[in-house]
This record gives sequence, C-alpha cells and structure tokens, in this order.
Amino acid sequence: MQIAQPSTVPRRRIGIVVFDGVKILDFSGPAEVFVEANQFGGDYEVVVMSPTGGDVTTSVGVRVSTQPVTGSGRFDTVLVAGSEIAPPLFVTPELVAAVGDLATRTRRLASVCTGSFVLAAAGLLDGRTATTHWKFTADLAHRYPEIRVDADAIYVRDGSVYSSAGVVAGIDLSLALLEEDHGAEVARRTAQGLLVYMQRGGGQSQFSASLTGPAPRTRLVRKATDHIDGNLQEPHSVSGIAAHVNVSARQLTRLFRDELGTTPAGYVADARFERARDTLHAGFTVAEAAQAAGYGSAEVMRRAFVARIGISPRKYQQRFSSTRAVAV
Repeated sequence: MQIAQPSTVPRRRIGIVVFDGVKILDFSGPAEVFVEANQFGGDYEVVVMSPTGGDVTTSVGVRVSTQPVTGSGRFDTVLVAGSEIAPPLFVTPELVAAVGDLATRTRRLASVCTGSFVLAAAGLLDGRTATTHWKFTADLAHRYPEIRVDADAIYVRDGSVYSSAGVVAGIDLSLALLEEDHGAEVARRTAQGLLVYMQRGGGQSQFSASLTGPAPRTRLVRKATDHIDGNLQEPHSVSGIAAHVNVSARQLTRLFRDELGTTPAGYVADARFERARDTLHAGFTVAEAAQAAGYGSAEVMRRAFVARIGISPRKYQQRFSSTRAVAV
C-alpha cells in the first residue's frame, strides 16, 4: 500500500488508532503532546478512532470513546497505538484493514510500541527500517523478515512512515513530529510544559542534552550532534566530527558557538556527562556508566563528576537512587 500524498487541510488532524487492550499511555502521551502544542502555536485536532467506533477498554480498564475509521476523512498524521497483549491477539484483520485504509488518507503514518505489528501486517513497513518495544523487536524481525528492525532506536523515520519504541517513546516521537511541523522552539516549549525531555536520554541508545541547553538551529549542526549522541564511545576529535559533516574544524567550532553556545569538545563533554548520569540513574555500576558514556576509565569519569558537581559518581548515585522525598 502507498501512503497518500500531502494535502492541504484547515487544521492538522491527528488520528490515533486504538482498540480493546490498548496501552493507555501509548495514545494518551502523544495526544497530550499535540494538545499541549496548541498553547504555543500548534494547530492540531486530535481524533481517537477504532475500526468500528464506540468504546474500547484500555490496559488499565478505563473505557475510551472512539470514532469509527470509516468516514473519518483525511488526516495530516495517523498514529497506531500498541499493547502489552501479544500481537497475534490484538492485530485483527479488522484493525489491519482500518489502518490500511487510513494510510491512503494521511500524509504521515506512525506506530507506537507494538502498533508496528499492525503496520507490518498491512504491508506498510515492507522494505523499511522500523522499531518497536525492545521486548518485541526479535518477534517483529522474525515474523516480517522484509523489515529492517532497529532494536535500539527510540524512534525511526523511513520516508513518511515512523515507528517508535514502547510507551513514553510515543512522546519522543510526537515531539519530533511537532518539531518537523512547527520548529524546535514550539517543540521545546511543549516539552517544558509537559516536564519531559525534548530528546529523552536513554536508548532503547540515543542520549542527548537536556532541555537546559539550546537546540541546533541548522541541519548541519543537528547532524553533528546526532552523530556525537549516537556514538559517544568514539573519541570524537573536532577534526573527526567536522569531517563527518563535511566542513572545516574552524567552521564547525564557529557554528557550535553560534547555535549551542559551546565548542564541539564542550558538547561532547556535556553529552558524556549526561549519558553517564542517566546510566547511573538506571542502576548500572560506575564502571558500566563510564563505558556507556565513552570515558576512558572510571577514574576519568570520577574526575569529570567532581569537576562538574563536586561529588563522585558513586556518591551521586547514592544520593539520587531513591524517589522518597527528603524531610525538611
């Protein structure tokens, strides 16, 4: 099946496809991103649909009203939510047919979590790269060998088709779609309003700077930062990064200063620190965090932590490993 060509619509209609057993955050997270964005210049209308309409029961037992797919009109973007239920049980012929129909009436098509199995069953991922929740990546690759499964990605774009890992990754994907539509500033303000990262650290391996730093304004600098964030275990000399994006080291340094307020080396240092910090939050050892962040050794990472925050990685982990409130 082919994705419909772009069309002009008065508002950007976002269709979210759900079904009995749908994981509630798979669709409520993306829906909140687009609704929140309307406060900052977005122009979205969210429509929650199911193959036949009526109420569906979510993963937490809450019933949600839906519109039927038939007669729902054209969409700017359609997202298919996922479930913890095994794909063979929720990927019904009716759901696959409904999504196949919607694919002819939308500019972009996306899946959250195991919603990728619905796209796959409809033939919409054939020959494409896609991802899903890490628990199901092997199953997706086994069932649909014609799909290139990226088991570590938070989300993947392949042409006009997108797929994301589980649950909160739907928010990451929706922020990326929002940034495509309205630019980084609207996406940043939306993320801040929702108290989430613009690009979440972690990697089902993509780690990136938090919202405290400016976002790249140009494609070239974004390409450089994506290369750094996705390959932190590499040495990352300024000349090496510059060669990757086809500019001189001097020009790259100027662009980083203009757009990010730091040097390429400074960005690498910041990214390593955040990667190490997030890895410690996840419960890994200091040595494992040092390796994940690309530090030469645990001692090199210890010096970086002491220089930045005045305490060692071990003490940092001890202080921030609990969610219990501190008495005052």
